[in-house]
Amino acid sequence: MGARLSIVVSGLPAVGKTTVAKALADRFNLRYYSGGDILKELAIARGYMHSGSDWWDKEHGIMFLEERESNPEFDKHVDDYLIRLVKSGGVVVTSYTLPWLIDGEAIKILLKGSRERRAERMAARDSIQYEEALRIVTVRDERNKSLYKRLYNIDLCKDIDVFDFVINTDHLKAESVIDIACNIVEHLIKDMGKI
Repeated sequence: MGARLSIVVSGLPAVGKTTVAKALADRFNLRYYSGGDILKELAIARGYMHSGSDWWDKEHGIMFLEERESNPEFDKHVDDYLIRLVKSGGVVVTSYTLPWLIDGEAIKILLKGSRERRAERMAARDSIQYEEALRIVTVRDERNKSLYKRLYNIDLCKDIDVFDFVINTDHLKAESVIDIACNIVEHLIKDMGKI
């Protein structure tokens, strides 16, 4: 690990990556970056309309996903950028794929959650019906798994040995997940002398 701490938070849609990563960034005075937000910036630059946190589930987000499925350069560009950030240190990054693409440069935390609980979170977050959220989570899970299997030969749900820590979020409130993640990082900083 470099002289300055970096953290990567990963997990499937609506598991709480952004919430936990932003809390870690605030707590440890790190810069926060989202792989999804950087992809959205690329989409906007290509003329896609952007609106709200549920953009990936709307028409333009789905259209951009289709373009990404046929052209891996978008995701590779974002991943290369995030790798450079992590190696420079002092960041918290959310990313589906980065834990498999970096070696010892960061603390890698996986947030795990059942499809049903993630759909509940999405329904509350985006003010939509549970059934619609479950449909969206199911579609996004399958398409993301397929995309990254083709791109990097990664199985997002099975190849988890690359993670330093795995937190099951199903029976925890967001505050509890944040507390656990912060405690992990605090102990690592203390033990390794990194910040």
